Amino acid sequence: MTTHCAHLPDRGIAELTGADRVPFLQGLVSNDVELAAPGRAVWAALLSPQGRWLADFFVFADGDRLLLDCAAADLALLIPRLSRYRLRAQVTLRDASAEFNVYAAWNGNWNGTGIAAPDPRLTEAGWRILSPAPLPANATFADWDAHRLALGLPDGMRDLEREKTLLMEAGFDELNGISWTKGCYMGQELTARTRYRGLVKRRLVPVEISGTPADSIARPDGAEVGMLRSHNDARGVAMLRIDALGDTLICGDATLKPVVPGWMRLPERA
Repeated sequence: MTTHCAHLPDRGIAELTGADRVPFLQGLVSNDVELAAPGRAVWAALLSPQGRWLADFFVFADGDRLLLDCAAADLALLIPRLSRYRLRAQVTLRDASAEFNVYAAWNGNWNGTGIAAPDPRLTEAGWRILSPAPLPANATFADWDAHRLALGLPDGMRDLEREKTLLMEAGFDELNGISWTKGCYMGQELTARTRYRGLVKRRLVPVEISGTPADSIARPDGAEVGMLRSHNDARGVAMLRIDALGDTLICGDATLKPVVPGWMRLPERA
């Protein structure tokens, strides 16, 4: 089996150093930062005080620093937002993107160099690699994107809406992006309420596309049920009402068929 490796040019790196780096980040994000260790990354989200998604990233522990693998476009928000809560904590944050190349590897084990860890969301997702030096790639970003879409994994602002999307809508629970046992963090109250009260009415799900799509998705009778997010010619992910997941849907000149992945837990399957 040949392991595929693709460079992800849209990713950036935020670096956190200082004695308080772990407890500082622990009190702000959705997952347990203390679990990050060499060979083990943690996927976490930063939320608004109202519990809505702002950004997400992979947390790598590398010696006396934490490295956050995030969308490069999010760094302008992420570093100032985190810095706002620093107060007297011994933490320094900076953009370290120029020092690293970010890669995804899948369809096998990663035996190459770099700061590497299995993708914590799904075993099938493969590996995340941060490398100071360029690595030989045998796949393209488009190859990785097709693999991600087939698995139904969200990709930041391409799929989620800042200050609007709830983590439970985007699969963060099933994809190991939330700790239910750690202490408090910003936005925790709404995240817990959506879980325990069953308040989620829509989900980000993979769809098969036939035709030329638009943005808005409707039932054949014209009732709008969601929006298409990132996609290629044949596959995409869409934010859809849960009660529409069994339907064939209309999106511009295309028809969409929701394909609920095996990892996803829906209310009617509870």
